Amino acid sequence: MTVLIHAAAWVLLFSLPTLLRPSHHANEINATDNVDTKMVFIISRISDGLLILFFYLNALVLIPRLLYKRKYAFYILSLLFYYSAFSAGMWLLWKNFTTPHKNFTFETFSVVSIFIFIFILACSMAYKTIRDKFIADRLSKEKETEHLKTELSLLRSQASPHFMFNVLNNMVALARKQSEELEPSLIKFSSLMRYMLYETDEEKVSLESEEEYLQSYIDLQQQRLSKKVVVNVNFAKADKLYEIDPMLLIPFVENAFKHGTGFIENPKIDIELKAQNNILYFRVSNKYDPEMQQVKDKASGIGLSNVRRRLDLLHPGKYKLDISKENGVFSVSLQINFD
Repeated sequence: MTVLIHAAAWVLLFSLPTLLRPSHHANEINATDNVDTKMVFIISRISDGLLILFFYLNALVLIPRLLYKRKYAFYILSLLFYYSAFSAGMWLLWKNFTTPHKNFTFETFSVVSIFIFIFILACSMAYKTIRDKFIADRLSKEKETEHLKTELSLLRSQASPHFMFNVLNNMVALARKQSEELEPSLIKFSSLMRYMLYETDEEKVSLESEEEYLQSYIDLQQQRLSKKVVVNVNFAKADKLYEIDPMLLIPFVENAFKHGTGFIENPKIDIELKAQNNILYFRVSNKYDPEMQQVKDKASGIGLSNVRRRLDLLHPGKYKLDISKENGVFSVSLQINFD
């Protein structure tokens, strides 16, 4: 449907000179040589095609890759190059394959063609602006809808309820033993709850806050599981301050503890996180038993499929998510381009 609308618009636009031409002028053209009339038609269509090509080249390539990235010099040079090639090429065609008026010079043709070129350029920029606004509005509505759909799930599953119960039971045991680990455990648990209840209301949080939340979650899990599970954590210091969507990474870690412990022989979980050169690298891997069918707890997380949906909405075309199962190891690798 979109293609048909575009085609109809172009046909209407390039038909206007003919439709608005006076009748006596049309009779003069019909009285000219037939070969010239055919060549005029052919060259005019070539000109139309090159202008259409420029319209979409500017809207879909030059503006996103040059103008939006503030490469103004390259953008202007690209416009000048296309205009120069267009003017020179079309002037040679008109001069060599038709019988132009004796005053038909390259300078005259350039002056006329530049107005047409600027008109197409303005139309192209207007089209790109309107199109981007439409897409932005649509994505904004989808994000709002997605937020409403996932908010309840996030509130119910920000860290599994089973995890909460297990941590509280573990703290009861520590209290009975009068263990010195009780106080730091309560502090970590309080920090985790504070983040879940308050920080997640923000559209963005600092990567450092997200790391602290992940670390508190991991520490409490390790304390609960004691030495039964080997957990290797590597959070590299970011090269500058970054912001990330809250609770975006926890489902991967939660999934690793859920499916990588229990009846797994010699369970091991590896977690890596770093942010360098405006790219976030996050990797989680855990051992798993392919033959063991574990019953999924519906309240244990929003699921990897929903995380991928969030990534599609929040970072369209700027992330890479790889999920693999090889040699008894389940691995998730995520890259996000902050640009």
